[in-house]
Amino acid sequence: MDGAEPAVDEAALVAGLHAGEESSFRDLVLRYHAAIVRLVRLGVASPAAAEEVATNTWRQVIRDIGDFDGRSSLKVWIFGIALNQARGCGAGQRRTALSPDPDGARATPAVDPDRFTPEGQRWAGHWCAPPVPWTGSPAQRLIGEAAVAAVVNAIEELPPGPRAVVALRDVEGWKTAEVCALLGISEPEQGALLHRGRSRVRARLEDHLGGR
Repeated sequence: MDGAEPAVDEAALVAGLHAGEESSFRDLVLRYHAAIVRLVRLGVASPAAAEEVATNTWRQVIRDIGDFDGRSSLKVWIFGIALNQARGCGAGQRRTALSPDPDGARATPAVDPDRFTPEGQRWAGHWCAPPVPWTGSPAQRLIGEAAVAAVVNAIEELPPGPRAVVALRDVEGWKTAEVCALLGISEPEQGALLHRGRSRVRARLEDHLGGR
């Protein structure tokens, strides 16, 4: 999943927005609207609610662009508005939290402990039976609709912290610093959440592809 977007001249976009240029606003919507919908859909009850959040996000961008001070990137600022809009949805529209919770994410292990040799035995901490290599062409198998659905479902079932980080890093192609700025977490926390999320998604794929 590669959601990385081409480089953008944010200074020019901000200047255009301040000047009320419709083309600058249109460029932003084309660039980020779909990604906003994908991200907030992880935390709201329906596609319609996600679209409503995105629409409200753009309304706030137009209203508040004069307050943008450049302390974060324009992208991080816009997605921060989107997350706040999603958190402000009514109880009937919210599905789950989007805010990261590193402590809660560590409540359960990333990989089932039963897959490792227990303490007190020879090779304690090593795999009892290591993951089985996927046979055939992994690329061909992973692009199947069922595999994609398994990945999407696995991401949606992650706890809030890993879910947000995996969605931003592996679906949208965000950089570590951008994710940390948006979610208000440190790089070590981001790395731990990403590892935990990827481990669980890989386990789901392993089951799907008959790896264990």
